[in-house]
Amino acid sequence: MKLKLHQVNAMNQEDFTHAFGPLFEHSPWVAERAWSSQPFATEQDLISAFEREVWRANPDEQLALLRAHPDLGTRVKMTDHSVQEQSGAGLDQLSAEEYELFLKYNKQYTEAFRFPFIMAVKGQTKDAIREAIRVRIQRDVREEMGKALQEVCKIGQFRLEAIWMREAEEKTMKQTTGSERIMYYGKGDVWVYRSYAKPLTHLTVIPESGFTGRDNVLFGLNIKVAVSGEKFFTSFTEGDNTMVVATDSMKNFILRKAGEYEGATAEGFLAYAGRKLLETYPQMTGVKMTADQVSFDVLSVPGVEGLVNSELVYRYSQNEHPTALVEIIRTEEGIVIAEHSGGIADLKLIKVKGSSFAGFVRDEYTTLPESYDRPLFIFLDMSWSYEEVEDALDSDLGQYVAAEQIRDIAHTVFHEQHSPSIQNLIYRIGQRSLIRFPQLKEIRFESNNRTWETILEQASAGEGKVFTEPRPPYGFQGFSMTKRDLEGL
Repeated sequence: MKLKLHQVNAMNQEDFTHAFGPLFEHSPWVAERAWSSQPFATEQDLISAFEREVWRANPDEQLALLRAHPDLGTRVKMTDHSVQEQSGAGLDQLSAEEYELFLKYNKQYTEAFRFPFIMAVKGQTKDAIREAIRVRIQRDVREEMGKALQEVCKIGQFRLEAIWMREAEEKTMKQTTGSERIMYYGKGDVWVYRSYAKPLTHLTVIPESGFTGRDNVLFGLNIKVAVSGEKFFTSFTEGDNTMVVATDSMKNFILRKAGEYEGATAEGFLAYAGRKLLETYPQMTGVKMTADQVSFDVLSVPGVEGLVNSELVYRYSQNEHPTALVEIIRTEEGIVIAEHSGGIADLKLIKVKGSSFAGFVRDEYTTLPESYDRPLFIFLDMSWSYEEVEDALDSDLGQYVAAEQIRDIAHTVFHEQHSPSIQNLIYRIGQRSLIRFPQLKEIRFESNNRTWETILEQASAGEGKVFTEPRPPYGFQGFSMTKRDLEGL
């Protein structure tokens, strides 16, 4: 069942623990303690309450929490959450050799740290997970326990997302029915891989970026699709499935349409597949599709004159990735696009110096010192929409903005300018992006501050300092800009 904030704030402790206890493997005490932080003003407040209790717990409780998790890639009995998460990463389909290797690594890890290897595997591959075990097994116990607890918190956040009713979801396709009722269903984690799709070309060259296109030899997407229509009402009220299109059919439909798609952009494919769904199933009046684009790194191999890019071998990227959203509705005038955006998610930027934070309100609650030259580590998600939606769908029009170009603008602005705050930094990134790409209507940011905790102000050798990962809670920022923000420049 999807939950909304007002419902959560009305829960007694027993109901709250029942609803959120499964976020933390066999450890309902995290939710039980977090309940006392009610009321929650935002979803982030709720997440922070859970994370706070994890870090407040004593070492024995933290160790028990870690030990409650199953080994990755093994065949022991797990909670439903763990089964779904591991199967999503392909850990339920290991070959005999892969299974034995995971078993070996897990045994070495558990012997070294006295708790199982824990990793939030959503969006990961079995190869990336295996490599993470190999690397993390080299750490010392204190450092690795902190990393494992961070992963536990990340797993809890992913699980919360599955039961949380966000504002964007709440308004999904209301305009398609003229009703205030929330009614939709769909399929998540539809993984689509298409080889030799149309190359992404005709991009505007900008000075901040050397990115000029993508060959799309591998065109990968992780898609979430939701459909709506009043004719689905009786499936909710009476269990009448006469009009229901099975979500497995939706998955297969999307996969087949990937073979027909002749374009080069993720936004274009979502629009194509969404339109085809409405044309095929008249009982649907709205389709909303989002996608995380799967990035692949080109690998270098020896050639006649040195190293050259392989045209056959690619590596699954673990870095930031492009995103897309398209919502299509059926109107009296025909099928139209109601909402669209491109974007980039999970961008992580670290600047070792040249950032500050000072001049903020100081009162009896303030313990944070002012800083005039600090390292700054931020997580950043960005999305943007176009003045003309066709520019997002067809790169041949010459107005498409690649996520890699916006990423490079963020890199450049962070490098060039002193940052008095994260708020000012994202404003200047947005300003530069809108100047470079006047075809954009709006750009939106969601960022959070993950600046490392300073352990040593001066290393014994050289000018360096020593840092460690921060503990929750962390600050976050949301901001949007349009071309009106460029007036007067």
